[in-house]
Amino acid sequence: MASAVLTPVKERVAPKDTGSSGHGPGDTGFGGGGGDGGNSGGFVPSDVSLTGVWVAIVAIVMFFAALTSAWMILKGTSHNWIPTTLPRIVYANSVLLLASSLTLEFSRGSLTAGLGRRFLLWLYATLALGIAFIAGQLIAWRELVARGIYLATDPSSSFFYLLTGAHGLHLLGGIVALLILVFQAPRMGQGMKRWSLLDATAIYWHFMYALWIYILLLLVLKV
Repeated sequence: MASAVLTPVKERVAPKDTGSSGHGPGDTGFGGGGGDGGNSGGFVPSDVSLTGVWVAIVAIVMFFAALTSAWMILKGTSHNWIPTTLPRIVYANSVLLLASSLTLEFSRGSLTAGLGRRFLLWLYATLALGIAFIAGQLIAWRELVARGIYLATDPSSSFFYLLTGAHGLHLLGGIVALLILVFQAPRMGQGMKRWSLLDATAIYWHFMYALWIYILLLLVLKV
């Protein structure tokens, strides 16, 4: 009887993942390799960035709640409360901030669709509108100064400068986040559809717009 010949079975080796280097349909250009981009290029993990922004929002809400309480108490007890007439540019600034929230959402939508250049263009537009808002606030302050209304003129003017100034400082934090996005965007992977830092910045930016509307209503209605 002939003996059976045993042939050693070769071990199957999985193909090495080299990543996707090509551009997908509709992608107009970020450099870098493929993958889902969950934490590529040194991006902050979603749990860190999103948790951080919510903690910041809670702290800001508490701060402005304290200012509102002081506003109510002082307005009810002060004998020299003279309502401050708002500069007209304040309303134009509100439109700028609303437009910036819209362009930021357009930017996020472009990223989801894989449209790299549109993503960057909308991001640049958001940054420009945010800076224009800050410039508009400075113009509003200069107009009040030209009218002889200063920080210490009366309690109403003091709260106008305090509320708008505090909002402007917090908005600068959002502008810094937008600058970080602009500089890090070219390092994004081709397959990335979500970016936690962008999501966190969008939440914070929309909150800044909502906070501004609250401040504006407080000033306009002279509550």
